[in-house]
Amino acid sequence: MKLNTSRFGEIDITEEEIITFSEGLFGFEEYKKYVIFQMEEGNPLMWMQSIEEGSLAFIIIRPFEFNPKYSLQLSDGDVEDLGLTSPDDSDIFAIVVVPEDPSKMTANLQGPIVINRILKKGKQVISTSPKHKLKHFILDEMKVNFG
Repeated sequence: MKLNTSRFGEIDITEEEIITFSEGLFGFEEYKKYVIFQMEEGNPLMWMQSIEEGSLAFIIIRPFEFNPKYSLQLSDGDVEDLGLTSPDDSDIFAIVVVPEDPSKMTANLQGPIVINRILKKGKQVISTSPKHKLKHFILDEMKVNFG
């Protein structure tokens, strides 16, 4: 299937790559279907591209890439919504904001994205942990956690 995007031009995707967010994302509830792909080999940043709106794409990162101690407690309702039977079936991402100065890019750990890799279902959840903020400075945390 061909997908026209404003950032990447025309890209080929398969039906199996599509992740469905039945509730959409916060602020973008009307867009329910996305694909995720690598920016480039070895780069921890990825793109999450809407297949319904070619100009809508988010930069995402796995929180463990900059904070190896990251953990997320899902509510029973979130586990049920996602159809998760094992933590191993899930993938967790944070939406990244890249300002004019890329060294100040941040990740939102308060509203992470959880995906059931098996069922291709996604949901943006709310973390109730006081450790998870809207803005975690990725490069600063990488320096602290990885030297």
